[in-house]
Amino acid sequence: ENRVYTLHLREGHRWSDGSPFTADDFKYCWEDVLNNEDLYRSGPPVELMSNGQLATFEVLDPLTVRYTFASPSPDFLPKIAAPLPLVLFMPGAYLRQFHAKYQTEEKLAEYIETFRVDDWQGLHQKMSRSNRPENPDLPTLEAWRPRTAPPSEQFIFERNPYFHRVDQAGNQLPYIDRIVLDVASSEIISAKTATGESDLQTTGVDFPDYTLLKQAEKVHDLRVSLWRRTQGSSVALLPNLNCGDPVWRTLFQDVRMRRAMSVAINRAELNKVIYFGLARESADTVLPESPLFKPEYASAWSQYDPDLANRMLDEIGLTERGGGNIRLLPDGRKAGIVVESSGESTLETDVLELIRDHMREVGIAIYTRVSQRDVFRSRALGGEVQMSVWVGLDNGIPTADMAPDQLAPTNSDQLQWPLWGSWYLSSGEAGEAPDMPEVVELVKHLEEWRQSTSTAVREEIWGKMLALRADQVFTIGTINGALQPIVRSARLRNIPEEALFGFIPTSYLGAYLPDTFFYDKA
Repeated sequence: ENRVYTLHLREGHRWSDGSPFTADDFKYCWEDVLNNEDLYRSGPPVELMSNGQLATFEVLDPLTVRYTFASPSPDFLPKIAAPLPLVLFMPGAYLRQFHAKYQTEEKLAEYIETFRVDDWQGLHQKMSRSNRPENPDLPTLEAWRPRTAPPSEQFIFERNPYFHRVDQAGNQLPYIDRIVLDVASSEIISAKTATGESDLQTTGVDFPDYTLLKQAEKVHDLRVSLWRRTQGSSVALLPNLNCGDPVWRTLFQDVRMRRAMSVAINRAELNKVIYFGLARESADTVLPESPLFKPEYASAWSQYDPDLANRMLDEIGLTERGGGNIRLLPDGRKAGIVVESSGESTLETDVLELIRDHMREVGIAIYTRVSQRDVFRSRALGGEVQMSVWVGLDNGIPTADMAPDQLAPTNSDQLQWPLWGSWYLSSGEAGEAPDMPEVVELVKHLEEWRQSTSTAVREEIWGKMLALRADQVFTIGTINGALQPIVRSARLRNIPEEALFGFIPTSYLGAYLPDTFFYDKA
């Protein structure tokens, strides 16, 4: 019933520094990190809770651990296998030197000064964070280990000499010994790629670059493939329902405002101009490739109907107009929305240029602001962001057995409701509790899913959440099923010609086993 999970470790498995990978690494993570109030002030991650109760943890022997939940926890295994997995183990033998329980105050003070952090908690976080290449000395189980300390314009990753996987002939993976990652401005990545500077490029290139990249095939030793993106929307507008401006917060929380902005967008024009008609015009929802897809989710409030948009905006009370025929807010200000982005995609800029014209037709002015990703998200959490542009659903091809947590406020990174997400993530210690009935209902359905015991029940819950989300237009989708250029050296092998591309569930290239990529010597 998804309550008891027993994990068996490989005998002889080692970290990249050669130290044994054992149950002690799980014990360190559980006792000294996840359940340490100094490191996890809000308590262990919600994935380790079930019906409000924390799971129990046992070490059965040096190679076996067990997690037991009081009630069903169907999300546990999927979270372990996620692109950013639930952290259950850490290299305890290495990390104890940065932990107050095991290290002297004098030595910790020395480390704190050396690594420029404020306290031992910040020290431990910085030295243990494996999803960022900020500590090249941190042991890893991955195929490559970072060898460069930030900041740097070039990061080098070298093969893990103790990596556990082998091919069918018994050869240890990975095949490639060294990866060099150059940091470059997003504005020049496609041009640098087209000159043959990259052996493998997936980020920083978008579909509008396809013609340039295909022409480069004739000059350089490159091959360009097109993979189908998995996001619910390649570009989506996210009105901040927690906006600090009380007038805009009220407007964005009115479903008529969100619906009006959605039907004001001419998706057919976006598809034709940006994607040459090869993508799908759709709301932000699951894709036809998902067994949970229904056509009505994609078509909900995604038709182009500026007359309907104008009527709904009038109904809200935005009937007065100012200069440039822009509507006026109740307090007399112009109805101007600043849409913020991280500036990492030229595609977003192109789409916003067209959407700006669509919105002006219904009396809404759109302005854009670019800021660095972490700054942008921090400002959103502070209520300073009105609206942002991002991708839609990260996972547009879910099954019923995958948690629908992306449909409800569960994380502060969800830019349409960062405060509500922070509240959920912190178990009520931070952020704000949702106060919209429809959002409260989404959270209720999510908790029902977490208590479910069958795929049929989970499928029913997914359907309720997708239908509610489609009707309420919490995020405004534009186009999905877009094609993503994948550029590789003609000598690089084992990369599929056709595949799905996205963060969830494929972890971009991760699902296609990069440790098996190799160079043809010919």
